[in-house]
Amino acid sequence: MSTRQYFGTDGIRGRVGGPTINAEFALRLGYAAGRVLARRQPGHGRPAVVIGKDTRISGYMLESALEAGLSAAGIDVLLAGPVPTPAVAYLTRTFRLVAGIVISASHNPYHDNGIKFFSGDGMKLPDEVEAEIEAMLTEPLDCVDSEHLGRARRVEDAAGRYIEFCKSAFPNELALSGMSIVVDAAHGAAYHIAPHVFRELGAEVFAVGCKPDGFNINEGVGATYPDHLVEQVRAHGADLGIALDGDADRLQMVDADGRLYNGDELLYVIVRDRMRLKPVEGVVGTLMTNFGFEKRMKDLSIPFERAKVGDRYVLELLQQKGWLYGGESSGHLLCLDQHTTGDGIIAALQVLQAMARTGASLAEQVSDLRMYPQKMVNVHLEPGTDWQNHAGLAAATREVEAMLAGRGRVLIRASGTEPKLRLMVEAEDAALAEAGVQKLVAVDLTNS
Repeated sequence: MSTRQYFGTDGIRGRVGGPTINAEFALRLGYAAGRVLARRQPGHGRPAVVIGKDTRISGYMLESALEAGLSAAGIDVLLAGPVPTPAVAYLTRTFRLVAGIVISASHNPYHDNGIKFFSGDGMKLPDEVEAEIEAMLTEPLDCVDSEHLGRARRVEDAAGRYIEFCKSAFPNELALSGMSIVVDAAHGAAYHIAPHVFRELGAEVFAVGCKPDGFNINEGVGATYPDHLVEQVRAHGADLGIALDGDADRLQMVDADGRLYNGDELLYVIVRDRMRLKPVEGVVGTLMTNFGFEKRMKDLSIPFERAKVGDRYVLELLQQKGWLYGGESSGHLLCLDQHTTGDGIIAALQVLQAMARTGASLAEQVSDLRMYPQKMVNVHLEPGTDWQNHAGLAAATREVEAMLAGRGRVLIRASGTEPKLRLMVEAEDAALAEAGVQKLVAVDLTNS
């Protein structure tokens, strides 16, 4: 497959008004996607897609342009309005649509936006289909005959449908009664959904980050600003805090003591709870998953594999292995027995059901998980430097691994966004991690 020009690991993303995130490109993208999707559903009536978005001001513009392009290609369009990314995956599947489209830049600020697709089964669109859409973008913009134009309609109950779907991921015999929870929706797509889910399951809910104005998405709130959640939990005297990001596929949680639990710890709570019900066949993390998590999986005789950083790669490896549970330290968690994609609300409900089932606090749930101290340093990387075959770096890496003696790990990777090499050492104690990373930093990368 040829190198893709527009699609990255999570759709197409950029600054609004830039070369891709603008009205003209969205119109062409809608038409190109419509042509490709129509070819993939021949002879079954007019294909239809659903479009959902987060709360960015630019969502209106991009939604209208995509709708026009899809209609010109003969595709019916269902407009869900502001809903989480995983809600679009759910609606695509439940309405038996050919695809779903999300307009969101996730945790980025309001002046960025993005467009990504789900296939009809609620999974990320296959690479080969994205490649077909890119190829079609080079074709002239056209229009089907008037009698074949697509129609558009609003899905008035999209939020309500998704609220019920999320609630179905929590066992009927359990409830959140007596629990007080701060729910921070990052002024994003779940602002009118997340508080209702937890409240309707019995919790007392303090809603924050639920007043979007088109510009304040992720601004000092949500999963990327957990300090705000800590403050709100303390201010309300709540038992727990739940923070989502702008499109609600990422989760962070805080307990009443102000302790923050990252994705590795929350995934551990979910896996341990599932083990009470049935054997867990395996778990997928990423290159950044804490070594302590990997070691604990080994202690529990649960196979563990690492994928590249990115929930897309976690999902791909889960599908390859036939496993159900995986996630990233950043809070993208996948429970494929509940949903086809990462979902912050549903992941939170899996953690809460573990607490409700056992009566144990979050701290007690992870008391037997020892997270290893991590030390990371970024060093400048001159363009063209072959760091992967650098003799000095290889020798230093072997020396550090010998120091660790199986009690930690070394991770070296190039940044995908800036000319830097990320050097990380995890060890049983912070001093050992620091000593290890300093040996790596001392290598002169300019001298091969």
